[in-house]
Amino acid sequence: MAVENEYGASQIQILEGLEAVRKRPGMYIGSTSSKGLHHLVYEIVDNAVDEALAGYCTEILVQINEDNSITVTDNGRGIPIGIHPKAGIPAVEVVYTILHAGGKFGGGGYKVSGGLHGVGASVVNALSQWLEVEIYNEGKIYKQRYERGKTAYSLKVVGECEPDKTGTRVTFLPDDEIFEETVYDYDVLKTRLREMAFLTKNLRIVLADDREEKHSTTFHYEGGIKEFVTYLNKSKTALYEQVIYCEGNKNSVYVEVAMQHNDSYTENAYSFVNNINTPEGGTHLTGFKNALTKTFNEYAKTNKLLKDNEPPLSGEDIREGLTAIVSVKIEDPQFEGQTKQKLGNSEARTAVDAIVSEQLTYFLEQNPSIAKVICEKSILAQRARAAARKARDLTRRKTALEGLALPGKLADCSNKNPEKCEIYIVEGDSAGGSAKTARSRDTQAILPLRGKILNVEKARLDKIYANAEIKAMITAFGTGIHDDFDISKLRYHKIIIMTDADVDGAHISTLLLTFLYRFMPELIKQGYVYLAQPPLYKLEKNKKVWYAYSDEELNDILKEVGRDTNNKIQRYKGLGEMDAEQLWETTMDPERRILKRVVMEEDNASEIDLTFTTLMGDKVEPRREFIEANAKYVKNLDI
Repeated sequence: MAVENEYGASQIQILEGLEAVRKRPGMYIGSTSSKGLHHLVYEIVDNAVDEALAGYCTEILVQINEDNSITVTDNGRGIPIGIHPKAGIPAVEVVYTILHAGGKFGGGGYKVSGGLHGVGASVVNALSQWLEVEIYNEGKIYKQRYERGKTAYSLKVVGECEPDKTGTRVTFLPDDEIFEETVYDYDVLKTRLREMAFLTKNLRIVLADDREEKHSTTFHYEGGIKEFVTYLNKSKTALYEQVIYCEGNKNSVYVEVAMQHNDSYTENAYSFVNNINTPEGGTHLTGFKNALTKTFNEYAKTNKLLKDNEPPLSGEDIREGLTAIVSVKIEDPQFEGQTKQKLGNSEARTAVDAIVSEQLTYFLEQNPSIAKVICEKSILAQRARAAARKARDLTRRKTALEGLALPGKLADCSNKNPEKCEIYIVEGDSAGGSAKTARSRDTQAILPLRGKILNVEKARLDKIYANAEIKAMITAFGTGIHDDFDISKLRYHKIIIMTDADVDGAHISTLLLTFLYRFMPELIKQGYVYLAQPPLYKLEKNKKVWYAYSDEELNDILKEVGRDTNNKIQRYKGLGEMDAEQLWETTMDPERRILKRVVMEEDNASEIDLTFTTLMGDKVEPRREFIEANAKYVKNLDI
């Protein structure tokens, strides 16, 4: 058996040397876009967080340097510097130059770890122009440098430090031969590092930007995931002050759960395994949901909050308006697929179910007023869900009788191949009329909306099913929504939101995106949703016409044609100001138009949700703070 393992390892090293990483970086970090660039930082920080999980690291400093290189410093044990018995080189050099080498394969170095594949440090090294690692150990500072994955010089002592100081300092510069862009975004790093700090109680993470606008942010949460829930609920009104917290160990699984209901109608439960986000959930989330449903039903029945003739509360009823974090630490996590997006360990389900059931039962008995508030909200949700079901069934029956009747205002396209079809969701009847005249009837459908659609952030399912504009969209798309959603029935592979380039248009776009995000998120995840970009200016000179989509583009055109009295410049305030021909050539012609695809990063789900709630929820203060923080990015806003 040992010989077979050795043989397998040697084969992997031959087939997957660092040159392979440079040739196929996407296999290791997902992409060479901005997402992959930022992923390099997370790989190095993950190693430091693993030291914190093992109980040896309390502080991590992440610096964006002036040259856009990154330095990550931790006060953990420091990467081992001794000679590796098999490789014959220092262990630190093994970690940075050989794939699938690390302290996370059952050697006793780590009990739990996020970086399971042992490729993080070596992949970052392979994809950097250069990387330098310094290790503080036994009063000495050791240093080694690598260039494009190759060792530049042997590990050497470069100085002295305090005898008790330990830790690792890694600096790397991403390779511009590999990455499409090499400029780090402070806010992207801030979001991810904040999440890491929430998930690792008491760990202090500092992010410092040493480029032109020097600033830094410190993340340190003694309350851990309890503070995470409070942060996510800041744009909502909590139904009770206390965050419910359950914690414990069972079958070698460490479980932490924090939750709190708010007055919204959407459920936001985020799950993590060894600090890795699992957007597709898994056994730990299943265990949590089982415990919640069972415990609340038992409490409601025992305390006569549910009548004997009433049906039990469903999990969805209980989780309406719930913000929850489910975090487990497990020694040998089994993820389904290579993406680490869904946990498969059965012991995680058992552990979470047992710990939450026991501690939640105790909490509800100790806090009857909170228990009553949650049960009453759940019963209201149950009634609204029954009303929504009736409305949905009625819609289905009508549809069956009318032979899949499409909304009357929809001007459908004649092509029946969804891959070739697109639908424009247009603001207002006048723009809708121009769009219907301008379109290519074979592939382009037009659905005009009257006014602003319902803000789904503030409405239950029964109200949503009763809204005419939303019903028109649901019927036109063909997929159904919520539990009935079926992407295979989508009638158009491009759903294009086309609104005026003003404040009202931006608000309508946001309302539409909120609806799609809450009830048809797969449309966004799979890349079917777009925003049309109508021009802001029309420039006419000597019977020639130019269109500009930004102030910068207008200035470029003016530089080219000259600034004089012959220039006629029109600022478009709405789609209705364009005739059908202009609308076609600027915004609808596939050969000339500009479309922006709406994308959604699943590993950033909590921040996306918080943004929608901030913009569309009831609380004014968080929205004001958001606008003040982001006002500098706004262009062409009508006053």
